[in-house]
Amino acid sequence: MLPELGHFALLLALIIASLQGVLPLVGAHRGRVRWMVFADRAALVQAALLIFAFCILTIAFLRSDFSVLLTAMHSHTAKPLVYKISGVWANHEGSMLLWVVILAVFGAAMSLQGRALPLSLRARALGVQGLLGAGFLAFLIFTSNPFERLVPVPANGQGLNPLLQDPGLAIRPPLLYIGYVGFSVAFSLAVAALIEGRVDAVWARWLRPWVLVSWSFLTLGITIGSIWAYYELGWGGWWMWDPVENVSFMPWLAGTALLHSVLSLQQRHSLANWTVLLAISTFALSMIGTFVVRSGILISVHSFAVDPSRGVVILTLLLLYTGAALALYGLRAGQLARTSKLSLMSREGGLVVNNLLLAVATATVFLGTFYPLFVEATSGNTISVGAPYFDAVFAPMMIALIAVMAVAPMLKWRDDTLSRYRKPLLVALAAAAVIVLLTYLVGKSVLGALAFGFAAWLAGGTLATLARRSQYSWAGLRRQPAGTWGFILAHLGVAIFTAGATAMSIGATDDIGRLKPGESLEVAGYTFTMGELERGADANYQYLRSDIAVTRVGAAVSTLSSEQRFYPVRNMVTSEAGFRASLGATLFAAIGDNGETPLSEGVVVRAYYQPGVVWIWIGALLMALAGFVSMADQRVRMPKRERRRVTAITALPAQ
Repeated sequence: MLPELGHFALLLALIIASLQGVLPLVGAHRGRVRWMVFADRAALVQAALLIFAFCILTIAFLRSDFSVLLTAMHSHTAKPLVYKISGVWANHEGSMLLWVVILAVFGAAMSLQGRALPLSLRARALGVQGLLGAGFLAFLIFTSNPFERLVPVPANGQGLNPLLQDPGLAIRPPLLYIGYVGFSVAFSLAVAALIEGRVDAVWARWLRPWVLVSWSFLTLGITIGSIWAYYELGWGGWWMWDPVENVSFMPWLAGTALLHSVLSLQQRHSLANWTVLLAISTFALSMIGTFVVRSGILISVHSFAVDPSRGVVILTLLLLYTGAALALYGLRAGQLARTSKLSLMSREGGLVVNNLLLAVATATVFLGTFYPLFVEATSGNTISVGAPYFDAVFAPMMIALIAVMAVAPMLKWRDDTLSRYRKPLLVALAAAAVIVLLTYLVGKSVLGALAFGFAAWLAGGTLATLARRSQYSWAGLRRQPAGTWGFILAHLGVAIFTAGATAMSIGATDDIGRLKPGESLEVAGYTFTMGELERGADANYQYLRSDIAVTRVGAAVSTLSSEQRFYPVRNMVTSEAGFRASLGATLFAAIGDNGETPLSEGVVVRAYYQPGVVWIWIGALLMALAGFVSMADQRVRMPKRERRRVTAITALPAQ
């Protein structure tokens, strides 16, 4: 009975979303206040219905109700509780339900927090949000019903994919989806602004917090995914340019550009056209990511390789929504154009350069990800675009971006000159030169030393900007708004990330060998000695484990526990790496798949020495934190006087 209630809630939500997508838009066009106000109520009801449906599906997983096909395919009575819960979204149907739930929740939040917007703009934005929800709800109900029944009911389920049975993967999808779907608000506001023919600083001010929260959650999701892949997949790397990694990275790059262009529009009333185009493109890239992981066109450990026909439906929605938005942009862009004098030697000029570099970087990742698919579809030939391409093309653009990031925040908005900042720039340059010299003497790598120098240049420039804004006083520091601290944390995060990635690139070493108990591998002066092999069983898997002792010059350093796990329900083997993370170097060891070789001949062991990898994640987490800190800035909120005025407008009698 409960699954039928969940399915009924989805049908009601589809009806409400359809009405939300039509009545407010018509009402705004005809000036009917009641129809426009209906958008607020519909958004709240739709969110309540979808949350109810999601709770029903979660109950089915918790109760191991195998009469529901989705539960039987992705759960098991012996599965730990936390993975029963994460199993709700660790599949195609459940993840799409989570997608539409988050979409509806953002729509409800727009209704509750958007009362400061003009009524017609809010109604149109919520109407667009309703159209998005209606499309994805129709896709969910008619092609991917999460409440489909199974007859006869099996005694047990197939269990969750073992690779997904990890705390990191339990929380990563919701974080990513909040980031992906959060950009729908920017999309809806952009389309609403195009319909009204007005994009101004007030619009940018209201848009900014939505972009901040989406970008921050997306940053968190990508970072946690990197950490998960590092220890769960046992490849010993933090980023592999996997195609499904790339499709989460592209909206992050576009979202970063959007975040900066919104700031320029808010402060200088410029880049209106570009900001709207970025808002559309960022959400389009988010939908591309949804299409890729569900169409089966890319094979990855992260993807749901399901029936390609479902991917065609998502692709149709992508083309429909994005095509309509871009067509509207083509018709209305001329009305949004704002002419203002632009000096490259200004903060606004720095933001323009920032946006250009980020846009080109996004295009580079897009090309490297989808060009092999295009070649295969048109010629039948298979090509591979991997790390060498991205390292050669992407890295120089990021170096140029870092160089600009150190200087642009110092400058004034309209027009400025670098001569005013000669002293702080020389100090930052001197610090960078010292870092370059020291790192070259240690690592003997010219490129590595230069990369460390750019990281130091960015950190020095960022701190110099903070010092100037605070007028070199503690009292000035305390007066700085949250937005300034967010900028400081974000730019320092990029500097720390760059230093960590550089250390990892030039200093990491590894070795692999087949070892018997008591035998060793030597890596970077460390000795990895394999201990006795131990067999055992846990709740839903069997394991083969070994404690690998790490010593240096005879002194004990650490013991790394690594194991192979066999999940009988899925007939699948995974490797669990052991590692000791530290701010200096991380020691990492993993037992590999032994294949058909008997254990008496030893097992394959991979050992790694990886300096700086922890700093990569610290830098990324600082960037995510920066977005949340910036949310506390009063400048991203509408004045109360304007809220009262708009509330009065919404209370007008119906026409």
